[in-house]
Amino acid sequence: MSTSTRPEVREGYFPHWKLKTTGVIMPEERLPWGQTIVSGLQHGVAMAGGTIIAPLIMGFDPNRALLFSGVGTLIFFVVVAGRVPSYLGSSFSFVAVVIAATGYSGHGANPNLDVALGGIIAAGVLYGIIALIVMQSGVGWIERSMPPVVTGAVVAAIGLNLAPVAVKSVSGGQFATWIGLLTVLIIGLTAVAAPGLWRRLPIVIGALGGYLLYLLLANGFGWERSIDFTSLAAAPWIGLPRLTGPSFHADAIFLIAPVAIILVAENLGHLKAIGAVTGRSVDRFLDRAFLGDSLATIVSAFGGGPGVTTYAENIGVMAATKVYSTLLFVVAGVVSILLGFSPKFGALVLSIPGPVIGGLSIVVFGLIAAMGGRIWVENKVDFSSPRNLITIAAALTAGAADLTLKFGAFEMGGSAPQPSAPSSSIRSSRGTTLNNNALGPARQNRPRVSP
Repeated sequence: MSTSTRPEVREGYFPHWKLKTTGVIMPEERLPWGQTIVSGLQHGVAMAGGTIIAPLIMGFDPNRALLFSGVGTLIFFVVVAGRVPSYLGSSFSFVAVVIAATGYSGHGANPNLDVALGGIIAAGVLYGIIALIVMQSGVGWIERSMPPVVTGAVVAAIGLNLAPVAVKSVSGGQFATWIGLLTVLIIGLTAVAAPGLWRRLPIVIGALGGYLLYLLLANGFGWERSIDFTSLAAAPWIGLPRLTGPSFHADAIFLIAPVAIILVAENLGHLKAIGAVTGRSVDRFLDRAFLGDSLATIVSAFGGGPGVTTYAENIGVMAATKVYSTLLFVVAGVVSILLGFSPKFGALVLSIPGPVIGGLSIVVFGLIAAMGGRIWVENKVDFSSPRNLITIAAALTAGAADLTLKFGAFEMGGSAPQPSAPSSSIRSSRGTTLNNNALGPARQNRPRVSP
């Protein structure tokens, strides 16, 4: 499908959202309000898997994550003048560096969350600076400095580096292993065989299926420690989330802030995808989208929430329904905020058994690694180029083998299981890819030369 830039329309800051009841619904159009609310709820369900699972892996409170996901989506909506259909959910790009900076054990609340929040704010500030530069000079320099061979290698290295964390979560015993694998199986069957919209919600269905299976076998048959519903029963239905403030430490900032580069590449790819599915380029809003995402990340971290980013899941829902109205994401954002004020819902999320989260993590982290390959394929990366091969080879080896680096007080990596291990290759592989790219611009379409 070709994309064309729509001519500027002289109207107010926000569109007027013309009512339309049939056919393709473009961003500046809307369905009747009843259908708009239902479709917005559909997007809320689509984002739920990633927005809830990512915070759990890092030890964030799910209520705060949902609250600031909704707030961030509304901030993004205002900054882009309601013209870019997108939802902002919890970003997985922060997982490894947050675990490293805080020494998180992987269970319960993260006791050093304030350290990570300072770094996430720094990432948001760096992201905002990049957005301001793009406003002045355009986005071409980003595409030149971060070609697909680099972004694909970094994304794949993130997934490979996180893999041991996921496997460890399902290695507490045979029962835990089987629950994790069956959760993976449920996700796979949902993605492949489920009808209609359900096929686009494999993480949500997998979490629900794994939870019910664990509940049956543990609470019902007594094969494992039962799920404790004490906290769930005691939690009120409505209540204010407990906010957490940041603290700023130079080492944590140095470690976490460069994630902004990944967020830029991620957001750029998602906005290109939106242009493709709508048939209308949104390139003229790239600078605003970067700025909106950066502000949302900063606001989230100041309140104790994770960094946020645009979500591909919601792009998939739009492609399936052909409804691109930006008002849907206002509805989804408001619903997310309302769930953030429900301690009962947060307690339910926190009651998800560790092996189920482990199974979800196996799929999610694997998908992150696979996304790197997808970037290479879609952009026709030339694997006959020595520069490209060395870039990818060094990054993937450093990522998979967990190369140990030390920055100040943070020692990252090593073969022994430790909370800080996941971050080493993220730093080292990012540095490797950027340094190799500095050898010269990657020429993806250069003629093949026989050896």
